[in-house]
Amino acid sequence: MDFEYNERTQYTLTRIREFMDEHIYPNEESYFRQLEAPGTDRWQVPTVIEELKEKARKAGLWNLFLPGSERGGGFTNLEYAPMCEAMGRVSFAPEVFNCSAPDTGNMEVLERYGSEAQKKRWLEPLLAGEIRSAFAMTEPDVASSDATNIRTEIRREGDEYVINGRKWWTSGILDPRCKLIILMGRTNPEAPSHVQQSQVLVDRDTPGITVERNLSVFGYDDAPHGHGEVRFENVRVPTSNIILGEGRGFEIAQGRLGPGRIHHCMRAIGVAERALEMMCKRLLTREAFGKKIADHSVWEERVANARIEIECARLLTLKAAYMMDTVGNKVARAEIAMIKVKAPIMALQVIDDAIQAHGGAGVTTDFGLAAAYAAVRTLRLADGPDEVHRRTIARLEYRKVQTRSEKKAAE
Repeated sequence: MDFEYNERTQYTLTRIREFMDEHIYPNEESYFRQLEAPGTDRWQVPTVIEELKEKARKAGLWNLFLPGSERGGGFTNLEYAPMCEAMGRVSFAPEVFNCSAPDTGNMEVLERYGSEAQKKRWLEPLLAGEIRSAFAMTEPDVASSDATNIRTEIRREGDEYVINGRKWWTSGILDPRCKLIILMGRTNPEAPSHVQQSQVLVDRDTPGITVERNLSVFGYDDAPHGHGEVRFENVRVPTSNIILGEGRGFEIAQGRLGPGRIHHCMRAIGVAERALEMMCKRLLTREAFGKKIADHSVWEERVANARIEIECARLLTLKAAYMMDTVGNKVARAEIAMIKVKAPIMALQVIDDAIQAHGGAGVTTDFGLAAAYAAVRTLRLADGPDEVHRRTIARLEYRKVQTRSEKKAAE
């Protein structure tokens, strides 16, 4: 495995970092000031976002994902990894480059599994940054870590599907630019468990869709993006809105979640890197008990551990990305599962230490560390909880031993 970035990747990564220095970091304060100004509707997009998006588009730093596609940047997962990490250092930066979740995952679904008509209607405006989207899979009434539990009904009536059910943690549903929902539900409850489910495209403005509430994360509402609990009551969509066909929901979900999981991990590493920088700056500029806090041995240990853990997580992420590119997501499922467990836990520890280094200031909104902790904590649940990924890893380990035993017994 060669993880050295090629010339094209190095060039693009340098330009992203320069763009971050010139446009993103200087506008962090403006973004939150516009979002939180008295009398402002928090569910409207700060104007600075669209201004920055236009700058990124003109700079050619746009749609850097979708490997193997003429529509995207054409970067492989391995090439995209450091770029995603760089964007992850600021919460709103991925959107500036049109590389934010859940749009990236939804665009990959449409690119890989959508019909030409579906791509024309939905993928093209998503790639142009004209609209945003949501993904509706998790449900409040069942343990959605086992997707066979999903109960939302997708019933066919003539040339339409009628959708009834409740979803939650539907990220992006409150964004005023959200025009598309990709929804997973049951089309055939009598079929074998893994072919009961299908995925359909739902126009956000279709009658019968009600956002019952926004779900905050440790008190953070994630405006203007938001995470909604959504009720679908007799929502009708054309049968042409089915993706791939009935019973293909799990297949699509696996194709979507592999890249989505690793993108989350890449961004989490970026968050951890920035938290480590903030921690070091704080430790080097504050004194306690007659010397800089950085000189107290407990902090030397914490900073060293942070660097070690970040590097371990990055290398495992790069290995997973390399395998996805070379042998496919199915063969790389252990590596994808391992990094999905490792990266958020690592980032949470680094952020927690950075909060501790900032003292009382660390838990305020002044430095963004509390918000970063809240956001990264959700990653231990999003796209499958740790327990599901550990189960995958363990079962693959059991299979290795069983295969060896069977082979030895046959000799």
